[in-house]
Amino acid sequence: MEGPIGVGKTSLVGLLAKRFSGTQILEDVQNPFLSDFYAGKKGSAFQAQIYFLLSRYQQQLEIAQIDLFRHLVVADYTFSKDKLFASLTLTDAEMSLYDRLYGPLSENVPRPDLVVHLTASVDTCLSRIRRRGRAYEKGITSTYLKSLIEAYNYFFYHYTATPLLVIDTNEIDFVQRKDDLEDLVQQLVKPFRGTRIYVPRSVKR
Repeated sequence: MEGPIGVGKTSLVGLLAKRFSGTQILEDVQNPFLSDFYAGKKGSAFQAQIYFLLSRYQQQLEIAQIDLFRHLVVADYTFSKDKLFASLTLTDAEMSLYDRLYGPLSENVPRPDLVVHLTASVDTCLSRIRRRGRAYEKGITSTYLKSLIEAYNYFFYHYTATPLLVIDTNEIDFVQRKDDLEDLVQQLVKPFRGTRIYVPRSVKR
């Protein structure tokens, strides 16, 4: 699952892991540098990004040890998201150093069979962020979220590495409405190539 902060990735991963008796992989959000980053402290963006990079890489190595032919793994992020975030927050000099780490590490991570890009408006994401009430996320601004959403949309517009399912989540609720979840499940079990835009049944009505 991929998408901007607050779009609902983790909630959906939990539901799908339970639905398919799979293993859920949740990224480590307890980054000790996040509060400083959202507060605008100098140098904290690079510290936070390197922490995330190494943490996500370690998780990807653990995924690689799972027998993926026998066990379904559902994750609330892809490794490539790390570079997407880095490109938004790091200076040119920091990005140059970051690339020297990211390049070799990315060669060792497993590639997913399917990526689901969850989309939502800035207002929807902000509403969901406030609802879950994480203290370190209080500093997230609409401007930052807007740039993040645009970066995701640009990235996935050019994405070809795996099959890609794109879902607009503004008008659907996988947690509270079982029909929305079951409708999605029917889409996930159908093999396809390239990019598919998913229009939920509740939105079609």
